[in-house]
Amino acid sequence: MPDPKFKEMRQTYGFDEVALVPGDITINPDQIDITFTLGDIKFPTPILASAMDSVVDPSFAIQFGKLGGLAVLNLEGLQTRYDSPEEIIEEIAKAPASDATSLMQKFYSQPIKENLIAGRIDKIKEAGVTCAGSVTPANTKQLAPIAREAGVDILVIQSTVTTAKHISKSYTGLVLSEIREMMSLPIIIGNCCSYSAALDLMRTGIDGILVGVGPGAACTTREVLGVGVPQITATMDGAAARQTYFEESGKYVAVITDGGIRTGGDLCKSFAAGADAVMIGSPLAQAIEAPGKGYHWGMSHPHPTLPRGTRVKVGTQTPLRQILFGPTSVTNGTQNLIGALRTSMGVCSARNIREMHNTKMIIAPDIKIEGKHFQANQVIP
Repeated sequence: MPDPKFKEMRQTYGFDEVALVPGDITINPDQIDITFTLGDIKFPTPILASAMDSVVDPSFAIQFGKLGGLAVLNLEGLQTRYDSPEEIIEEIAKAPASDATSLMQKFYSQPIKENLIAGRIDKIKEAGVTCAGSVTPANTKQLAPIAREAGVDILVIQSTVTTAKHISKSYTGLVLSEIREMMSLPIIIGNCCSYSAALDLMRTGIDGILVGVGPGAACTTREVLGVGVPQITATMDGAAARQTYFEESGKYVAVITDGGIRTGGDLCKSFAAGADAVMIGSPLAQAIEAPGKGYHWGMSHPHPTLPRGTRVKVGTQTPLRQILFGPTSVTNGTQNLIGALRTSMGVCSARNIREMHNTKMIIAPDIKIEGKHFQANQVIP
């Protein structure tokens, strides 16, 4: 008699456990369209810079926007708590590892200044690039109207785990459909990692969804809370929800893989798994233009009672343009991410991102080490 089962588990997959199968024809990389569309806004570079203080400040957002991508400014971060956040960031970067988290908890306990929200947005808008700002669900009602009045183009509502239905003591919680109507601009929400949660969020009328719980280089959510789904499976589940919702409503919601992407290969696999764009942090934190001075930390690190991340040293490697577009002599896939994407799409017979979704994927956990004995000691940051 077989042993009774309490619950069923399914196999899930991360970046290092799958590979892409080349297509039957190849396409020249310069003939490939990688445009990402959100609402009525088009981006030549389908990459979002994470809303982290070590990655995005107004200056970085401007430079990233001029390179065709979308940098998301954390409207609840150091940029909106301090008139001179550069001094605070330098203190965080110089702090001993043992003191970094407690120091951030202190710095992030200062109140958000509404005038700074408008000021940071104004600076980005004056440069002529699209401005996106990130808020947490708890502060959306208060801060979203301020951002709208300041001229923000895209609102990102983001937390470690976001659902369309939340139980709390509040009589009326955050109603996403009401926020969407009030803002009258594209809204991205996240993060989630399941089909059902993604579908529920899409049904509120949002324009984009962030997929990924705990995969980031500086995130410890999976260690602290024990929750998360590997990114390939999470992205595929989000893409399945997008298809269901499109069949229901005729509206196409962008799926954005957020977190865990280190190399061009990871980025390409995200698109093959169903992503329309990706959001990355640590690869961009290594740019000379990044504000973190070679260090990287996420939005959950300064939580006053249960931080879910750690400050990591990523180093300052190279200019932002080189990370995105090359040229590069680095062979580990950490630079020229867009060149890698175009080449991979050409090899996989994909003329645009939606065709890349059709790329055949296989389970191949040994794909990165097969025959690579002499590369065994190569380190990827």
